[in-house]
Amino acid sequence: MHRFLLHNGQILDTHEKSLSAGQVGLLNGWGVFSTLRVADGVLFAFERHWDRMQRDAAKVHVPFPQDAAQLKSELLSLVEANSAWNATLRVVVVRNRGGMFEGPDQKRDFDVLAFTKDLNPWGANARLALKTHGRHAQNEFSGCKILSWSDNLTWYEEALQRGFDEVVLLNERGEVGECTSANIFAATGSEVSTPPLASGCLPGVTRELLLDVVRVPGISVVERTLVPADLESADQVFITSTTRDLLPVISIEGLTVHNRASIVDRLVKALEKYRQDYVKASARVPTLHA
Repeated sequence: MHRFLLHNGQILDTHEKSLSAGQVGLLNGWGVFSTLRVADGVLFAFERHWDRMQRDAAKVHVPFPQDAAQLKSELLSLVEANSAWNATLRVVVVRNRGGMFEGPDQKRDFDVLAFTKDLNPWGANARLALKTHGRHAQNEFSGCKILSWSDNLTWYEEALQRGFDEVVLLNERGEVGECTSANIFAATGSEVSTPPLASGCLPGVTRELLLDVVRVPGISVVERTLVPADLESADQVFITSTTRDLLPVISIEGLTVHNRASIVDRLVKALEKYRQDYVKASARVPTLHA
């Protein structure tokens, strides 16, 4: 984490004590968050992150900021304070009130926290473990990106301890859902498939971009129910996230995975082109580098 963080519109040193134990959301994981890519000082796809956080906050009863432009401005101030022109930014909205153990000094319904860090060196590919019943697709809150994240962290840590890089999470029907912090895709011929939201996966922003706006001639990206056998029969499997972009999968526990196509490379180039165009269209770039 970089030196400065954002707390309710103020830039603070990370060593300053600004939180209290009586904030209900911190004790119970009652809040929402998103991880953004900062590209040349621009909050890439900020609008999509805002929309998802706002939607999830409403679903889990977390009070949420009303002004997207104000939050964006505050996040850009954090980017500037940390000189984090090309970095990862995490923004969190924490509910402060409710339940039996609400602190007596809570004057705000929610807190907004944000911090930045260097881009993570993920490597050139990924090896995936496999976890049954890792997602409950029928759960009311499946697909919500909320602070109750300890199961994902535990499975991710166990995967690393076993020599893997991530985990494929299957739902209660044995269908492919996602990874702990990434969506998964399977390319067969000219079609690229990713599990639908009904699988219990999160609506990742990179996933959404590939489905909605990133285009490569001759390649179609669609939602389709996948099972492990589909990952075995695919020409190529890859995972996506805001910090990874697209990462080819070279092995999956208990499965035989192929790498007999160049679809990932073509989609990576198209996504990077889309990001470059997004950055160029932002009026913020010359201000940050003035």
